[in-house]
Amino acid sequence: MAFDVRPVTPDRVDDFVAVANPNRRATHCWCLSHRLGAREIAELGGGSREAAFRALCARPDPPGVIGYADGEPVGWCSIGPRSENSRLVASRLIRPLDDVPVWSVICVVVRGGHRKRGYTTPLIEGAVAHAAARGAPAVESYPVDPGPDRIDLTMAFVGTRAMFEKAGFTVAGTTDAVASGRPRLVMRRTLGP
Repeated sequence: MAFDVRPVTPDRVDDFVAVANPNRRATHCWCLSHRLGAREIAELGGGSREAAFRALCARPDPPGVIGYADGEPVGWCSIGPRSENSRLVASRLIRPLDDVPVWSVICVVVRGGHRKRGYTTPLIEGAVAHAAARGAPAVESYPVDPGPDRIDLTMAFVGTRAMFEKAGFTVAGTTDAVASGRPRLVMRRTLGP
């Protein structure tokens, strides 16, 4: 299997749609809900979430990467500078640990029909490589710590501690946020020397 990770650029929006919004619902998240406020979405997209997402894809730091298995889009990882995620910047529950200008992973999705095939780790590793190539000093994620219990799979997009540990992240702190009644951690992977 050949697995490749590419930034979501304007010409790859349909690949993102195939993974994260195959029914192309206008009101779907479009991976904006945890990134921008309603006013910012309206300003970027004139009221269209898809148009706002497309505008983000045209920026120098697009909003994430798509994973391809043998050329087919199978995964999505939202990653970008924390400073460009205004909802995260304003969060009172997921506060910065320090002054390091981290990049943040805020969503990981593997396309229905392609799960449990080992795509998540190379997808996250590709996202980290993307951030490193753009000068990120570190990448953070804010996954759920499920403890001994299984988590509600409707919340799986936030990721789990084990998922990020496989990709080289370590626990760096905790947040005041919860998902499915479970605490969310701050996990970090430092890049460079």
